[in-house]
Amino acid sequence: MIDLYIAFAIIGLAALIHASFQLGVSMLTLLSGHSLSIKRSELRIFRLTTSFVMGAGTMTLLLLAITVLTFRYLIPVHNPLIWSIVSGLLIGIGFAVLFTYYRAGRGTMLWIPRGFADFLTRRTKATRRSAESFSLGLTSVISELLFIAAPLVVSAYVIIHLPAAWQLVAILGYVAISLSSLLIVWGLLGYGRKISRIQRWREQNKTFLQYISAISLVTLGAFTYVNEVIGGLI
Repeated sequence: MIDLYIAFAIIGLAALIHASFQLGVSMLTLLSGHSLSIKRSELRIFRLTTSFVMGAGTMTLLLLAITVLTFRYLIPVHNPLIWSIVSGLLIGIGFAVLFTYYRAGRGTMLWIPRGFADFLTRRTKATRRSAESFSLGLTSVISELLFIAAPLVVSAYVIIHLPAAWQLVAILGYVAISLSSLLIVWGLLGYGRKISRIQRWREQNKTFLQYISAISLVTLGAFTYVNEVIGGLI
């Protein structure tokens, strides 16, 4: 059984890595900016942005819960081979984030293909109802699954090692932390902060976010390998 404090430290760091990815934030700021440009009411914008965040949280919860259930019934608990695979996934995606997450040049253009990016932009601008905004939040998580798969997988594998009483706490904790970046932007928008200031901050700090995400993934992968694979053999 993995130590409880180590387990929650791994889950917390994985959730923070998840929160550092920026597709959802990009879509949320675009949704709010477009709504402001066509002079929608503040209450309407609040409903749209709130529904978006709820959609992202719901999809994250579903993905993590499905992964936990899959591991529980199909994957052996505390298997060094599985820990090796999970560690390799973390390290591999860490290097992928380092070299591919942001496109070269100014702005905050992400790795996703331009055709798909244009589709998401059109869908975001066409969103008028809360249900559409909720589905857009769901889509934002699915669209970034290539990168969030690593923190989801390591968290799910850690969760199945926890006592049953702590598993729901860990799942809800992961979802709450993973939404922290969206919740911060949602709060700033709700308090009337200009989107241009938020976007300027993102552009100025994109390299920091990219490097901290990559380094955290590699560090987490190295830690799980040393602690669970090598440590388990000693």
